[in-house]
Amino acid sequence: MGLYSSSLALNPTVLTVPGLGNSGPTHWQTLWEQSRLDTHRVELGMWQTPHRNAWVTKLDQAIAQAKAPVILVGHSLGCQAIAWWASLSPQPYGWPVAGALLVAPADVDRATIPAELATFAPAPRMALPFPSILVASTDDPWIEIDKAHSLAADWGSYFIDAGAQGHLNAASGLGWWPEGQELLERVIAASGGPHGEVRAPGDARAILKQSAEVHRPNAQM
Repeated sequence: MGLYSSSLALNPTVLTVPGLGNSGPTHWQTLWEQSRLDTHRVELGMWQTPHRNAWVTKLDQAIAQAKAPVILVGHSLGCQAIAWWASLSPQPYGWPVAGALLVAPADVDRATIPAELATFAPAPRMALPFPSILVASTDDPWIEIDKAHSLAADWGSYFIDAGAQGHLNAASGLGWWPEGQELLERVIAASGGPHGEVRAPGDARAILKQSAEVHRPNAQM
């Protein structure tokens, strides 16, 4: 993989990818967009009746239009959209998507899956072509913690057990979610080296592991 300029490496475009129903005014994704000049929402459309192919197409367009490198920040079904994009739109490791923070992914494989999530099943099981952190809650109604850990293993994501915080959304009372911001900054750090080069997968994973262990003692790989 070739090099890109250090100015780009230090200033990635952050794209938020909400889940079913979009993220409301008090959701941490919305608050991040309002407070960070580098952060913008992917307007996926069809928020109440999502379709995998339509969402993947919208995400692909947003990535293509953004100034690379791109950091994706998914929540709930948005995490599955990111995984499907990676599966259907292969890229070299770390470019143009240089990393991802995946929060409370929805379980699209369970037997009682709502009809509006069915087109996202089964969840992709390939390793993502960029460094990532997956954060899950022990009492999330949309996914069991063991399933979230399994997804992290499939996707090659560093896994963080966030404790009992529901769906890690506005109803969880996270507000601006400073802990999530710390994890986002660590994904950004893992995505690019000091001279703008794409980090090797092992080097990126070591940075994620170090930060996660500092952030949360029950982080796992």
